[in-house]
Amino acid sequence: MNHVWRPFAVALAGIAVLLIARAFYVPSDFGVHGRNFTYGFHRLGNINDWKNFKVKYRGREYCKGCHADKVKTILASPHQPIQCENCHGPAIDHPKDKTDLSITGSRALCLRCHAGLPYPQSNRNDLPAVDPDTHNPGENCVECHNPHNPSLEDM
Repeated sequence: MNHVWRPFAVALAGIAVLLIARAFYVPSDFGVHGRNFTYGFHRLGNINDWKNFKVKYRGREYCKGCHADKVKTILASPHQPIQCENCHGPAIDHPKDKTDLSITGSRALCLRCHAGLPYPQSNRNDLPAVDPDTHNPGENCVECHNPHNPSLEDM
């Protein structure tokens, strides 16, 4: 009968070790938020961590205060759904620290969205795609295209 009880005792000991380790490693506020979130992957204290996190992106409305002409142009262009900071970077300390938010104008920036992807489920097929090896290789996109109104060519 020992051949049955020994593995059972080892399994119980393993479970006990796991429960003790869990008590030390898992925060006390993890997953305890009422009946619906008892075993959820959410730590209640994390809410305050995120409330204290410094916001980095300000959104198009912030940019509009000083750059109304650029915002108006982009709102009438195919790039309308894209927020300014997607290309220019976070405006967290702009303009008080005189941070320059101009883009590099490199091909890599445009190809983040406009390189063709062979995945039909990616929704990227809805974007005009270019083959970077054949579409003006070696030149930056901004030499021919205005990023605030990309349908304009030969700027």
